[in-house]
Amino acid sequence: MPTHAYDRLSFLDNSFLMMETPTSPMHVTGTATFESGPLRTADGGIDIDKIRDYVASRLHLIPRYRQRLAYVLMKHHPVWVDDEHFNIDYHVRHLALPKPGDERQLKRLAARVTAQHLDRQKPLWEIWVLEGLANPAHFIMISKIHHCMVDGVSSVDLLKVLLKPEPTDGFDSAPPWIPSPAPSRWDLVSDVLGRFARLPIEIARSFSQSVQEARDPDSGIRASLNALRQTLGSGMRGVSDTPLNQRIGPHRRLDWLTMDLDTVKGVKKRLGGTLNDVVLATVAGALRRFLQRRGVDVAPLDFRVMAPVSVRTEQELGTLGNRISAWMVPMPLGEPDPIQRLEKIREATEHLKHSKQALSAAVLTQVGEWTPSTLLSLGARLAVRVLPFNLVVTNVPGPQQPLYMLGARMVDNFGFIPLIDSLCLGVVLFSYSGKLCWGFTGEWDLLPDLHDFVGDIEASFLELSDAPERMEIQDARMELDVRLLAAVLRRAAIRDRVAPEGDRHPVAEDLASIDEPRPPRAP
Repeated sequence: MPTHAYDRLSFLDNSFLMMETPTSPMHVTGTATFESGPLRTADGGIDIDKIRDYVASRLHLIPRYRQRLAYVLMKHHPVWVDDEHFNIDYHVRHLALPKPGDERQLKRLAARVTAQHLDRQKPLWEIWVLEGLANPAHFIMISKIHHCMVDGVSSVDLLKVLLKPEPTDGFDSAPPWIPSPAPSRWDLVSDVLGRFARLPIEIARSFSQSVQEARDPDSGIRASLNALRQTLGSGMRGVSDTPLNQRIGPHRRLDWLTMDLDTVKGVKKRLGGTLNDVVLATVAGALRRFLQRRGVDVAPLDFRVMAPVSVRTEQELGTLGNRISAWMVPMPLGEPDPIQRLEKIREATEHLKHSKQALSAAVLTQVGEWTPSTLLSLGARLAVRVLPFNLVVTNVPGPQQPLYMLGARMVDNFGFIPLIDSLCLGVVLFSYSGKLCWGFTGEWDLLPDLHDFVGDIEASFLELSDAPERMEIQDARMELDVRLLAAVLRRAAIRDRVAPEGDRHPVAEDLASIDEPRPPRAP
């Protein structure tokens, strides 16, 4: 009797399918530059057949890439099944830019590819190999993977499947692949009915266990529940309406920027905080500039950034699916001083760490596993109508050594996230081989000045990199305080000698009357 194989989508994976609309394709896009190297053919093109054969030879390590969606009863109950008609030529595509093949043409084409929905009747990924660049020694690989398959961290793990730390030329042929028979409709219906039958028992068991753990003051569930209360409370507050939060259309713009990672780490070391704090402070300064140029008064804005946080355990590294949660970080856009912006963001992220907000959001996704998909669909639609944040900024750590695909070195890699509902802008950071690669996704009609925002990012980071060290500021303030105190004591000593004790002024009057300390005279 044939063995039927299928995997049920998790609550979080399924939610990304539910959120997809005609104007919001929910796939993650990456645009990587490679040195052509040994993949360049005699006529100057790219050996696409070799690339296809190589990708096919690695797919047994990532079986999800040869699976498609099947549905139980209705479209809201998807499962993964093997695609019996899988065709590598469909998924690895080849095209070329028209001359001159400049960066503007590349960004327009990558944005057009990003805006196109993936075919749900096939495995939900595509790779576009692009040649014809102005620099003939390079080619581009545009990858598209539906968000229901991967989060940021697991997609980085996939790089380890296709890319190697050393250049290689040969590879083993693809092992034979025989798709498992897809389950019948009755198999899937039986599974759903069985799950529904077990649902009350599972909920009761989980509830009883949770109550017992909540009574234990040392249990982590109490901290999780408190964090959950804080998360729900903050999420109920609406955010300010800005030009970056209007109803989006179906078309996209893409842009990107590269920074030296050591330079960014140097700012972190001088000014304090984490690398992510420096990134968020840079974004805050850029938002301030961008919105002020649009005529927005930024002082009263309640502007929040959703920063995804991985909750993937060490045991889950290398697995597909989504294991992410999120922080809601307030942006101090009304603060003109870059150092103070960084300090406020550092305080906010420290509070989020101690409140375990990311853990509480993970609790929500676990509770969601009990939710029937019809309710999930409704919840997903409602969730994107009242978003508790204005912008998504995700920072994904990548490998710091150069990686190669069949001897072709990867030069950079920029990520682009899907936009939903009223989010007109998304920012992805990916660190790789000493570079911090910024990827910007913008709505076509609402952000024709996306390139100006990229310039604002550069200007905002320059403000931070040129700012004095925190210790220099503290030392200067301490020196001023010491000089003021010395002046007070000096004047008090003079009055003790020339005035009766009853005529002395109080210290408060001395402080009010002291002149600003004068700089020492030049010798």
